[in-house]
Amino acid sequence: MKDSAGSPQSSQHHPGGLARFARPALIASAVVAVVCIALLVIIFFLDAFNATVYSVGGNSIQDDTQEAQDIRGLYAGARAGSIFFLVASLMVAAAAAVLLYRGRNSAGEDEGDGGEDVDFEDLGR
Repeated sequence: MKDSAGSPQSSQHHPGGLARFARPALIASAVVAVVCIALLVIIFFLDAFNATVYSVGGNSIQDDTQEAQDIRGLYAGARAGSIFFLVASLMVAAAAAVLLYRGRNSAGEDEGDGGEDVDFEDLGR
């Protein structure tokens, strides 16, 4: 068993440059994109709720009053930041996907997983 293990550094292919950061960047950017989308949905519902509460008194959210403008701009910073980070994370995800796609066969076709084939009966031992 020890003879077949070999040294893990010699049998694995480690890509250089930006390719080694592609998978973590893809995962992180996907998480950031999901969080930004969730934040945008929450902001949409909060805006709708605030507009509904403001309209109950007979006022319109589209009025030119200071209070209506404050309600409309209440989440403007969070909305702009969320859209910015969403676009940035999608661009990082696209770049990471391109790097992963380009490097998918860089390990070589003659290198396998380095392990031995195991039958179903061997698993019980």
